[in-house]
Amino acid sequence: QPQLVESGGGLVQPGGSLRLSCEAFGFTFSSYAMSWYRQAPGKEREERELVAHITSTGGSTNYADSVKGRFTISRDNAKNTVSLQMNSLKSEDTAVYYCAAALGYYYAGSWAKYDYWGQGTQVTVSV
Repeated sequence: QPQLVESGGGLVQPGGSLRLSCEAFGFTFSSYAMSWYRQAPGKEREERELVAHITSTGGSTNYADSVKGRFTISRDNAKNTVSLQMNSLKSEDTAVYYCAAALGYYYAGSWAKYDYWGQGTQVTVSV
């Protein structure tokens, strides 16, 4: 069964750091572009925000303006994992974070067309 499993969320103070990980099972991870999305409190599923994207080879990345310079997406195709290093966290980064997989080198389509989603991991930034 294809599956994505996130880990690494938690409670952190403003200015702190967290590293999220997402491990893939049951499909050829290296053939999929990967993204991290987040859903802020009170937002609907359709309002999920694309945070970061990485191509299937890991050679190219993209970030939302709100996280540029603070977040870094990376992947290890040998370990079937994608990670999101989050530094200088702000209260507005509080959300449930999801990893998602789309078949192909690069994906820029709707969130609804991703092939696989993880279950989400909660990140709370608060004093």
